[in-house]
Amino acid sequence: MRLSNLTTGLLFAVSALGMGALGMGALGSTSMYGQSIRLRVDLTDAPRNLYHAKLNIPARPGTMTLVFPKWIPGNHRPSGPIAALTGIHMEAAGQPLKWERDPLDMYAFHVTVPDSVRVIDVSLDAITSNDSAGGAGPAASSNLLDLNWNAVVLYPQGVESDAVEFVPSVKLPAGWKYGTALVSAHVSGDEVEFAPVSLTTLVDSPLIAGAHYQRINLTDSADKPQHFMDVVADNETDLAMKPQELAAYRKLVAETGALFGARHYRQYHFLYTLSDQVGGHGLEHHESNDSAAAERTLLDPNLHLLYADLLPHEFAHSWNGKYRRPAGLATRNYQEPMIGDLLWVYEGLTDYLGILLAERSGLLSAEQYREGLAATAASLDHRSGRSWRPLEDTARSVQILRLMGPQWSSWRRGLDYYPEGELIWLEVDSIIREQTKGQRSLDDFCRRFEGGQSGSPMVVPYTLDDVVHALNDVAPYDWGKLLGERVSSTVPHAPLGGIERDGWKLVYNDQPNVFSKAIEKLFKSADFSYSLGFTLAEDGKFNDVIVGSPAYQSGIGPGMTLIAVNGRKWTPAIIRAALKAAQGTVAPIELLVENAQFYQTYSVSYHEGEQNPHLEPVSGQPDRLSILLTPLSK
Repeated sequence: MRLSNLTTGLLFAVSALGMGALGMGALGSTSMYGQSIRLRVDLTDAPRNLYHAKLNIPARPGTMTLVFPKWIPGNHRPSGPIAALTGIHMEAAGQPLKWERDPLDMYAFHVTVPDSVRVIDVSLDAITSNDSAGGAGPAASSNLLDLNWNAVVLYPQGVESDAVEFVPSVKLPAGWKYGTALVSAHVSGDEVEFAPVSLTTLVDSPLIAGAHYQRINLTDSADKPQHFMDVVADNETDLAMKPQELAAYRKLVAETGALFGARHYRQYHFLYTLSDQVGGHGLEHHESNDSAAAERTLLDPNLHLLYADLLPHEFAHSWNGKYRRPAGLATRNYQEPMIGDLLWVYEGLTDYLGILLAERSGLLSAEQYREGLAATAASLDHRSGRSWRPLEDTARSVQILRLMGPQWSSWRRGLDYYPEGELIWLEVDSIIREQTKGQRSLDDFCRRFEGGQSGSPMVVPYTLDDVVHALNDVAPYDWGKLLGERVSSTVPHAPLGGIERDGWKLVYNDQPNVFSKAIEKLFKSADFSYSLGFTLAEDGKFNDVIVGSPAYQSGIGPGMTLIAVNGRKWTPAIIRAALKAAQGTVAPIELLVENAQFYQTYSVSYHEGEQNPHLEPVSGQPDRLSILLTPLSK
């Protein structure tokens, strides 16, 4: 999921787009030894989070090394769930074969193939208690499942993923229905065999299934390519989609067509899981996205608000990330390391596009868009870690940052290339509009850089120089200097130039931000980042304390637990009352805090009242932000 201008040893032939083009899943003569690997996955144990797989792998006599996918596209890190790979058995012609794991590479398995053997049979289990798509929970519940094929495959070491052909099949729990971008070749009851595909296409084509399932056609039957939404849920009632939401998703398809001008897939599937039991995630693919949200997302307005940009974000990745991909992320197979320097393009531009497309399609209102932008800007503007860690390092450090908890997140910085990328690309859009007197925008860059020709999936890698060159084709400017400053410098404040150029400013007052309000209601948390300088979990634990804030200056840190405020048991309302009472006084706010079973009262000197972020129009300046939010499709 993010990258730099360095390659990982790939050399690409020059194409009409100025970079090399990698084919997706070329088969036939490229299949290993002229044969396919047959993969059968038994999913009937999915409710207890156990997948059973059998592979028939072509082989030749001698030492053979099989590898388990390590670097997973979209995760941008060595996240292949190797610890969950269990029950490994290898045999040939019914006789067991001894295998051993490589002493250095935990993802590699060595086996000696006897003379005259041309196929080895491998069986294995995948424990899916931790979602292999990179989410925070199990991949299945009693009523649904999410299969990422990388969790159940082995393949020969050293080969390109395009050069290995698989014939995959699944056995589903009785009566379950499924959704995937793979083409089914044969269906018999609950068993489905799919048409042969390369390993690249297989890993790029997850499957969801469930007892409660519906498929929604988002395009007219005569339109090409077709777009489907495959939805599974833990309860039948959670599948109910309101007419206005369905209209918005149909509008989303139209908006991407108007924005990019081309589609790089044969058909597209929104694979949408609605469950509180399965780990929430969103993972992009060429011809589908694998997204999981809370089970009542289609029914609860607050959940709808928080998940509104999930599907637009992953859909936009089909162009920005899958089709156009930083060269350092376009590796030959799943064992080669990825380089993430340009993740502020891969993910940051997609963050910008996903939220913008959510608004243009009607999943968000213009006011909700502005409130979300204000929340993003304020959060990044209060990142104390900006003093030491440049944005680019958050991308390079994805391997160590991705699964870190909330404690000291402001000082450490997390995956800021996502939200700060949104601010950077908003600024780029505002400069293009300013330089061209409104005749061009970032939309033109997206169409030129990520549009191209419609057709089957392919990968066209790029470097930072390619990005700069394409921007200059849209509007001449010193883009290299601007982008270099934004991603490589340590500066105290977030890049708010796009907001300001577009005629708005970031302000704070005591009125709740709509996104913060929704989060507090759903998760019973409390955010006082811009006043006292901390966020609280439901149990009073300090999730984070901003370095330099009033709470930090008093001695409070993450992991401690708030007990009382000014002598009274804490609640968010009690804190707000204390903030209001302290205005215009010199008296500190007294916080009783527990730290590892010891109690202490901390005096916090703060008198400015509650502060929540919003955007406010600047009088006398043109409102370019409203122009930006105007839909492109009719």
